[in-house]
Amino acid sequence: MQQAQHKFSIKTSGRGFTEFTGIVRGFLTRHPCQTGLMTIFCRHTSASLLIQENADPSVRRDLETYFERIAPESPIYEHATEGPDDMPAHIRTALTQTHLSIPVMDGELALGTWQGIYLFEHRRAPHTRELILHLIGE
Repeated sequence: MQQAQHKFSIKTSGRGFTEFTGIVRGFLTRHPCQTGLMTIFCRHTSASLLIQENADPSVRRDLETYFERIAPESPIYEHATEGPDDMPAHIRTALTQTHLSIPVMDGELALGTWQGIYLFEHRRAPHTRELILHLIGE
């Protein structure tokens, strides 16, 4: 059984999706594993992780529109320390996830044909987000 970890940063351009499937695949190439589990963790409370379709960008646009409707910027929130998009970002993160677990099968991530790994930035301004990869397997 082996384990490996890697911490890295992703720069976002503001609200929306940033795909980083290639970074995770590259890490797996550097730490070969036939069978195991890849865990990805986002160290933030206003950004999240999703596995989502990577072929049709309208899927991601529709998701952004949906989250704007269910967690809009509004003066109804008490928490606005970092601006009007702060509390909606926390709600969006609470409704998604800050970690993913992806099986490794035959040395590859067990993603479906149209699946990609995304950081979902919930703030309007660009941010640098820290993520951690953890691989365990053999």
